[in-house]
Amino acid sequence: MSNIYNNIYKILNKYRKYILVLIDTFIAIISYLSPHIISGIHPDKIQWFENTWPIYIAVYMGTFVVMGVYKNIWRYAGIQDIFKCLQASVTANIIFLIITKSFNIFVRYYVYIVAFILTSFCTMAIRVVYRALLIIGDKNTKKLSHYTNIMIVGGGQATVAILNEINRNNPNNYRIKCIVDDDKIKIGRNINSVPVVSQTEDIPAIVKKYDIEEIILSIPSLDKDNKKRILDICADTKCKLKILPEVYSLLTNNNNILDKLRDVQVEDLLGREPISLDCTLTKEYIQGKTVLVTGGGGSIGSELCRQISSYEPKKLIILDIYENNAYNIQQELIRTYSGKLDMEVEMASVRDKNKLDKLFSHRDIDIIFHAAAHKHVPLMEKNPEEAIKNNVIGTCNVAQVAHEYNVEKFVLISTDKAVNPTSVMGATKRIAEMIIQSYNIHSKTDYVAVRFGNVLGSNGSVIPLFKEQIKEGGPVTVTHEEITRYFMTIPEAVQLVIRASTMANGGEIFVLDMGEPVKIKDLAYNLIKLSGLEPEVDIDIQYTGLRPGEKLYEELLISKDKNQIKTNIDKIFIERPTEFDEHELFELIKELEQAAHRVDIDRIILLIEKLVPTYKRTINTNCKESSEFA
Repeated sequence: MSNIYNNIYKILNKYRKYILVLIDTFIAIISYLSPHIISGIHPDKIQWFENTWPIYIAVYMGTFVVMGVYKNIWRYAGIQDIFKCLQASVTANIIFLIITKSFNIFVRYYVYIVAFILTSFCTMAIRVVYRALLIIGDKNTKKLSHYTNIMIVGGGQATVAILNEINRNNPNNYRIKCIVDDDKIKIGRNINSVPVVSQTEDIPAIVKKYDIEEIILSIPSLDKDNKKRILDICADTKCKLKILPEVYSLLTNNNNILDKLRDVQVEDLLGREPISLDCTLTKEYIQGKTVLVTGGGGSIGSELCRQISSYEPKKLIILDIYENNAYNIQQELIRTYSGKLDMEVEMASVRDKNKLDKLFSHRDIDIIFHAAAHKHVPLMEKNPEEAIKNNVIGTCNVAQVAHEYNVEKFVLISTDKAVNPTSVMGATKRIAEMIIQSYNIHSKTDYVAVRFGNVLGSNGSVIPLFKEQIKEGGPVTVTHEEITRYFMTIPEAVQLVIRASTMANGGEIFVLDMGEPVKIKDLAYNLIKLSGLEPEVDIDIQYTGLRPGEKLYEELLISKDKNQIKTNIDKIFIERPTEFDEHELFELIKELEQAAHRVDIDRIILLIEKLVPTYKRTINTNCKESSEFA
């Protein structure tokens, strides 16, 4: 039987259009002849039929061709395609009626009615049968062993859309075995012939019962707490997990919903709602301004450029030393804004004061977002002179030209590693904070720093590394079993940065309340589980030891109890500025610059210790390269 279906399937595919034309012609002839057979065969009727049927067939087939009925791909046909076929039948019969009446061609009225009903019904029915044969052929030409048993979590409209799409087009060979939903009213019922079998707490048992291989979370409007709860349950099943994006992205286009399924990301498991700030004031502030983003091609810099562009600036200037990064964000913004954004890209280093002077002298820049920096902790431990040149001297250069050319706002991108630093990178960012606080005292420019923790998905961050290690079969490397970090998404971090620019009066260090810190070990475990594997069984976890400059726990405030100032924006607070000797700061920076050019590492470390009293250098010599928490 399978071979018969396969042969029919091949013929239908190869001669699709011609077969349908022949079938429709036959339907038209039979439909037009039927009224005469029903009313009885008489010689005059046969002659009348012979004179009029060519006209009917020509009108009928011509209308179908002109209206594009034969251009449809009936394997994927839906109600709109069936309706189009009905429209063509109605149109053909109306045209035939007009022609016969216009040329006084005698046709009995009941012939119009019966022929119309029969042609409409038969042409639509034959296409439904045709589509069914193609679907059967599709199934029989695929190897049944390659079907993927699917469980869908959620019994709402999104699930109906998924089931409809799979019925029409199933390139991944999904076999939907069951649905789970926490609505008890739905349990025991069917959705598109798929049973709703139980609640989410029973997912592990249902997975075993139905031999589920992949789970689709189909509740795009689910809150973070329940999403984390369900994903935690799913993560213990060894099934691959897919998730529909948030509801707003589904509303834009409900077609091809399977294409919108994505892998579950670790941010789905962080257990907190995304931080969302009111951007009204942000747009009012940036609109019509010329904005410069240093390091504009990096993870944070490129997202800054995206969000700033949406606020209708007068001009966006992207400054970066790495041409590939700068080119990528430039092309992305060109595609997004189709020439409506006034944008320049400058290839330059923040170390080059002369180039910065030339750039500023020819442009009236209103706001600077300073994101250019070296951020990798272990690399800067080995190359502290480069951290000084980029993070300290580079910041000095940009802060200086901002002062000289009367820039309105200067926003420094800082890090939680600047708090009681144990690394050169963290210490240089703390010095950068001190530089802008010092400039703020004497300049008309408002200088502000924004400090946040680790950014999910940024270049060099832990998540991409873990994914690559899992893809290669492991091991996944974690520096310490107890190491924790604060995490936020790139859009969240950038929202904070831009919002801070509107709030700043000058001299502040803005800090985001990032919730509870997350164990890196837990991130590794979750990523392995989300890949359908089991930690310590399928993928090993290897603890490599803390690297030079690395802390077990990061901090956001130098002294949280005394230094925290609340703002009128939820989850944003300000650290009170700590006192330091301004004259000594810049004298020591000059010495740091000289030591960096001489690559005098010992002198660099000594000067950093003088500049940042809270800096406590750590030396870990017995450690391997591992994940980066930047």
